Amino acid sequence: SSQCFITIKSICIVLLLSITCGAVSANSNYGEALTKSLLYFEAQRSGKLPLDQRVIWRGDSALRDGSDAHVDLTGGYYDAGDNMKFGFPLAFTTTMLAWSSVEMESQLKAHQEHGNTLAALRWATDYLIKAHPEPNVLYGQVGDANLDHACWMRPEDMTTPRPSYRIDPQHPGADLAGETAAAMAAASLAFAPSDSAYAKTLISHAKELFEFAKDYPGVYHNSIPNAGGFYPSSGYEDELLWAAAWLHRATGDQTYLDHLTQASNSGGARSVFAWDDKFLGAQVLVAKLVFEGKVKNEGKMIEYKSMAEQFICNCAQKGFNNVKKTPGGLLWFLPWDNLQYTATASFALATYAKYLEAAQTSIQCPNGDVLQASDLLNLARAQVRQAFVFFPFKLNYVLRILKT
Repeated sequence: SSQCFITIKSICIVLLLSITCGAVSANSNYGEALTKSLLYFEAQRSGKLPLDQRVIWRGDSALRDGSDAHVDLTGGYYDAGDNMKFGFPLAFTTTMLAWSSVEMESQLKAHQEHGNTLAALRWATDYLIKAHPEPNVLYGQVGDANLDHACWMRPEDMTTPRPSYRIDPQHPGADLAGETAAAMAAASLAFAPSDSAYAKTLISHAKELFEFAKDYPGVYHNSIPNAGGFYPSSGYEDELLWAAAWLHRATGDQTYLDHLTQASNSGGARSVFAWDDKFLGAQVLVAKLVFEGKVKNEGKMIEYKSMAEQFICNCAQKGFNNVKKTPGGLLWFLPWDNLQYTATASFALATYAKYLEAAQTSIQCPNGDVLQASDLLNLARAQVRQAFVFFPFKLNYVLRILKT
């Protein structure tokens, strides 16, 4: 599934933190892991491939996507093991990729991967721009998921139907529109230093999509039932908060801060951070505002921050509802593809550590223990080591990068 995007990217950004902080041994090829994670994005490209494509065994594919709706929907990424383009998880992957680029720009440049990161990001956002041809229209899927999964073939050779599915005022999907708004807003921050015109285009789309999501509530899989068996949504409140947080960070507009302040549900203490649950991401972004003194540490704002820190304390085994761990120490959230949740949690830990360090503060956990930025980073690094060398069996979750 496209959850692989999230898993691999989150792991490798935490790996990059480990490299830059000098916490790993010289023979740990974490830099190579980062490079190959970005190559993975290139291997998943759909559409007309560019001349600088590095994964040369991939060819052009799905060049008529969107033709049934008279819209150009070529490009974007396939859903890993199949030839589907699912907009909901793809948009979350895009947001996470943009977030990593924003937070770790200097480290990515130091490892000569910043350009490749922006290229991977732009391949996604170019597609999302095409998928949003009108203010209140967003194409959320290309391909019939059931027929696609019944036929195993290379995308260059596929013969399965490629229907286009969309949301609009009569067929709403606030979760899909909200997540795509978050992706566009986050990506605008990543591109702003090098391509301000493109960043402004992304912000324009993000603003329209946020209004679309607010005006027409509902979960997208009711409008695109074909996606329901693969990526059903549990609700849309988290996507609206997530989008508002990113739009506020990108624009500074009080409107989006008001949405966060006036929301009836801040998410509470979450058990996962994933493609269908973005509450923690919004909580972390609001906590950053508190640390920077941009909002008062009171009311709804302190609620977001407190909920983020409850999740962190639970990961660190110092909370009221601690996350389970394997015998080797891997955080264990859910049975299905657990590593994606471990990876996104590790990313949140590493990012929060950065915010704590900048504010020269710490976290007070419910049991009275105090967590410093270094504690969060050490926990994130421990999860990365688990992903690459699964203790106690010395087997790699991530294959063909490190020797065992």
